Amino acid sequence: MRIVGGLYKGRTIIAPKGRTTRPTSDRAREAIFNVLDHAEWAPPLVGSRVLDLFAGSGGLGLEALSRGAAFCLFVDNEAGARTAIHENIQTLKLFSQTSLHRKDATAMGSKPAAMAEPFELVFIDPPYGSGLGEKALAKLLTGKWVSEDAVAMLEVGIEEKPETPGWILANEREYGAAKVMFLERDN
Repeated sequence: MRIVGGLYKGRTIIAPKGRTTRPTSDRAREAIFNVLDHAEWAPPLVGSRVLDLFAGSGGLGLEALSRGAAFCLFVDNEAGARTAIHENIQTLKLFSQTSLHRKDATAMGSKPAAMAEPFELVFIDPPYGSGLGEKALAKLLTGKWVSEDAVAMLEVGIEEKPETPGWILANEREYGAAKVMFLERDN
């Protein structure tokens, strides 16, 4: 896997060992960021605060940082994923712009005051068919993790039709076996 755009374009990142994590492909990541870069409903990436849930390798959050995001919080409860994310952060020397939490993305609770401002962009890439993305979306709202104009990207299996109360579908794309839903807050 490689970073596909921005400051770290071409730099290799590692994925967790084993089959429990399914990293978003380089091609799909490039397409996702093309949508975000050109959509009038998407917040500006430069200077944004990003939350990467079910982070796996951290590829989506690292890509956002490479393209100018100011900060990324990576959340994953699997030890192998956290090890890979930590190594990727270390390789790219991004410690000052990142935080890595061992947490269940569906049980985030309230955003701690120490986390400063809410997040403008959220990547949610749970295991397909699990329903975990829907639960995480709900927790983002009840825990006040996201800004009023936040956008969430939810990746699910192509046949899935998740319910997203509190969020409005802004765009949807299909990449192989994946369906990527871009969601705006429903204010």
